[in-house]
Amino acid sequence: MDDGDRQMLTRVAAYQWGADAAALFDGDGLDVTHTSSGRPRQVVAPDGRLVTYGTDGRFRLGVAGGRRLDAALDVPDYRVVVGDESEPFIREGRNAFAKFVQSADSALRPGDEALVVHEDGALLAVGRAELGGRGMLDFESGMAVKVRDSAGPRGN
Repeated sequence: MDDGDRQMLTRVAAYQWGADAAALFDGDGLDVTHTSSGRPRQVVAPDGRLVTYGTDGRFRLGVAGGRRLDAALDVPDYRVVVGDESEPFIREGRNAFAKFVQSADSALRPGDEALVVHEDGALLAVGRAELGGRGMLDFESGMAVKVRDSAGPRGN
């Protein structure tokens, strides 16, 4: 990745998740694909897809990017915590439902990229928040996070 791409992408990540999100693009071996107009499209690291840069100017996380953000951001920032009951389903790529949310970042807004984590701290998936963080705790039904990419079976 060239310095121009890194600088622009880091700025967008800082806007979306805060200054600590710059860790998303740390290290070497990052590959950036571009659209035909030259706009960055995807950022891929040796461990997988970090982000896709949407036409709305916001990132869509891949699980590899979620792992980097999980390590860089303070708890509970951008996290939705679930327990054992829904863990296997979310690891399969199914959505996280409000009924099973144990805690959530109260600053989460619908449409934000969220990290779905197990109560033990393990990253299960990444996706788009469908409810605000407070709403996830208030509702007994409905989708909390539309899972886009999951960590897969335990041990992966």
